[in-house]
Amino acid sequence: MVKDQEFLKSKASYCLDLAKKMGATDASVTVGHSISETVNFRNKSLEASDRSDGLALSIETYLGKKKSSISSSNLLEENIKTLIEKCFEITKITPEDEFNSLPDKNLLSKQISNLNLNDETRFENDKKINYLKDLEDSASAENQIVNTESSFTENKSNFILANSDGFCDGYKTSSFTASCVTVAKDENSMERDYEFSSKRHLSDIKQPADLGVKAAKQTIRKLSPNKIGSERINIIFDRRISKGMLSVFASAISASAIARGTSFLKDKIGQQVFSKLINVIDKPDIVKGMGSQNFDSEGVNSKTLQLVENGVLKNYLVDTYNGKKLNLKSNGRSGGTTNLYFENGNISYEDLVKKNSRSLYITETIGHGSNLVTGDYSVGATGFLVEDGEFKHPVNEITIAGNFKDMFKNIILANDLEFEYSANSPTMMIEGMTVAGK
Repeated sequence: MVKDQEFLKSKASYCLDLAKKMGATDASVTVGHSISETVNFRNKSLEASDRSDGLALSIETYLGKKKSSISSSNLLEENIKTLIEKCFEITKITPEDEFNSLPDKNLLSKQISNLNLNDETRFENDKKINYLKDLEDSASAENQIVNTESSFTENKSNFILANSDGFCDGYKTSSFTASCVTVAKDENSMERDYEFSSKRHLSDIKQPADLGVKAAKQTIRKLSPNKIGSERINIIFDRRISKGMLSVFASAISASAIARGTSFLKDKIGQQVFSKLINVIDKPDIVKGMGSQNFDSEGVNSKTLQLVENGVLKNYLVDTYNGKKLNLKSNGRSGGTTNLYFENGNISYEDLVKKNSRSLYITETIGHGSNLVTGDYSVGATGFLVEDGEFKHPVNEITIAGNFKDMFKNIILANDLEFEYSANSPTMMIEGMTVAGK
């Protein structure tokens, strides 16, 4: 069982009181406890079973505009005292930074909403093992599957965030994650693919047979890939890949990147950066949401943000420190986005696939080819050639390239949005991208 709120609060209060007694003008502390249990299978046999138990605290001490931080996993009072003494001594000799401060008191979260983020259910190891046995049996049912790997992880955590302005709150969360990787082989090639399910509540996890069958099916369909030549072509991104565009977008609108001037979206507030049909929302209060939160890592209340409205950039992701640099108030995004998503488009998945006589459907990208300064994008990819709405054959060893400034304005979204992750997107088409093939 994870430590209860009272235990964590007592440690946080002790830290704050000690820091103030030593002369800190302000202080902030986070105390957290997490327990993780994982079972791994390979080729229908138990490979490993692990359990980790982490109890830790981190504290920031301020002396005017000076700030330093320190962390430890030793929560004995004698060690905490030594820790805070060291932290404050470092603070004294740290150069001043005019932007250092705790968050504005008026922005701090006032109450915790019940977002149903914690499931107390304990999934015993023998049940994890039975789940993975069923998963791997279904995943390896086809003769073409020659290797399987799977895992089940259960994580429970609790935390308290407190500061010298009187904020002190936290809550428990849980997650259950099952994953399956399969390898398929025929006379021409060997391919791999995966499927996984991650939820706050155990009862929402996909059934093992469904997970295994889907992983196997996705792998087998990639066998005997062909190569294609270089050309400009419309690219369709599977939902697993299209959500990655949101991650790039989030990085590009983080206040830290904007303040440093290292983003292609600097000074773009109020400007058209997507087509007029695109809306992007970050919603922290989705019940059972994988990215849901009541407040950010500074205690600032997190509210729904319309980041893009009808293609126009409306907000950056602002924390306290970088917000002061930009003369903006924190909007509760210290630590990044929560549940980020593109709103549904107005075309069905089927019609999107049929929209062009010839296109590429991308199911996997390889490498990290995003340059946030220039907006350039170039990654290796695999997928399928689509002609007249039909998947003709798998394609590999290609590179797709473009620039986000153009790509964002050429996005067409289907209406098949599902909330499976902390970032979610419908199937996406980007018109006129460059493909380098054989």
